[in-house]
Amino acid sequence: MSDIQPPRPARPSVLSLSINSKSALYAAYMPYLIGGGIFLPTSKHYSLGDEVFLMMQLMDDPAKHPVTGTVVWITPAGAQRNKAQGVGVQFASDETGRMVRHKIEQILAGHLNSNRPTHTL
Repeated sequence: MSDIQPPRPARPSVLSLSINSKSALYAAYMPYLIGGGIFLPTSKHYSLGDEVFLMMQLMDDPAKHPVTGTVVWITPAGAQRNKAQGVGVQFASDETGRMVRHKIEQILAGHLNSNRPTHTL
């Protein structure tokens, strides 16, 4: 019998995000991703494809919305144009991901086609 164990799948990292203003939500939201996504400022190292679990609080809503997602964007420290260091997370295509995307798009109604800069583009 061997003492070698098969590798366990890595558990998703748990992140908390609280967005308190419409301008901060606009800068963080990634509507061009299928299913939507959000930019999270962080200095923690992630790789593309990493699975994460988010606890998101939006604006005046006291509820924290749990949503899973995948890292699809990385902005490293010292990025051009002084972009914030962090990761972009694409929401999972499940019920919770759709609900969070819908809630964000309701809050940002009329602002999604703006040409103001964001954390990613």
